Amino acid sequence: MTEIYVITGMILVTFFIRYSMFAASGQIQLPVYMTHALRYVPPAVLTAITVPAVLMPHGEQVELNLSNPYLVGALVACTVGWYSRNLLLTIVVGMVTFLGWQWVLATYLV
Repeated sequence: MTEIYVITGMILVTFFIRYSMFAASGQIQLPVYMTHALRYVPPAVLTAITVPAVLMPHGEQVELNLSNPYLVGALVACTVGWYSRNLLLTIVVGMVTFLGWQWVLATYLV
């Protein structure tokens, strides 16, 4: 029963913290420089999540070689995304490259 109280408390605290920001967002006017700076938050967070996963797939050391399918897939996806500006194409080509390179490594180098 204690777990239910803890989970309910966490739900309420999380909801009210987030809701208070949404409720106050219409009444607070942020400076222009703050608005411009906040546009960089999503790419920074995405980069902070993906770069360690790509460069250190096993979590031990940085792997900057062609036997790292995460790195190969990410480089191809970045190139496709840069030139095409198409999110779906970037995701599909990156995943196909990653899976294909992983298959090539498993089939021919084992």
